[in-house]
Amino acid sequence: MSGTDDLIGVFDRALRALTGGGVAERPAPEAEEGSLTESERRHAAGLMRVNHAGEICAQALYEGQALTARDPEVRDALRTAAGEENDHLAWCRERLDELDGRPSLLDPVFYAASFALGAAVGVLGDKVSLGFVEATEDQVKRHLDSHIRDLPESDERSRAILEEMRADESRHGENARREGGVEFPEPVREAMTLASKLMTESTYRI
Repeated sequence: MSGTDDLIGVFDRALRALTGGGVAERPAPEAEEGSLTESERRHAAGLMRVNHAGEICAQALYEGQALTARDPEVRDALRTAAGEENDHLAWCRERLDELDGRPSLLDPVFYAASFALGAAVGVLGDKVSLGFVEATEDQVKRHLDSHIRDLPESDERSRAILEEMRADESRHGENARREGGVEFPEPVREAMTLASKLMTESTYRI
């Protein structure tokens, strides 16, 4: 495809991500719907809104990195991972609807910022880009672990979704490291942790 076709595809996928138009290739993990109090439902919806926003960011990061990747195999690997992340996005959106929640109003801002970051990282080279995937997925795994613990005990459906997402994220990070991603230094990882906390705190309610 030409560069123009690539950009049209990027724009189309961005619209789908931000408007809930993405369709999962895999069905959402199933679990019995437990009984939730109103406060538990609001809390679970807040957590799933954060996870949905995180998947918005993941879509944008992968799109930006794929757009500036140099090796076609790396580009294909990034887009394959983005496809699985699209499943996560659709699962989180579906669960938000079930909990009578809504996506974050900040999603367009986070998408734009993440896309720009992904494209900039990709310009630095494929090994740096793959290293960024590994470091990001490590952050995501920790974030998912905390949410799995923090969900209401009876919300097995949300928990099943997050556990399946965690398994995918772990595999994405391992694949990126295996394909030659450079290891990011600890100060960079700490900065990424801070950015993740800011996103989490802002999207829980907004």
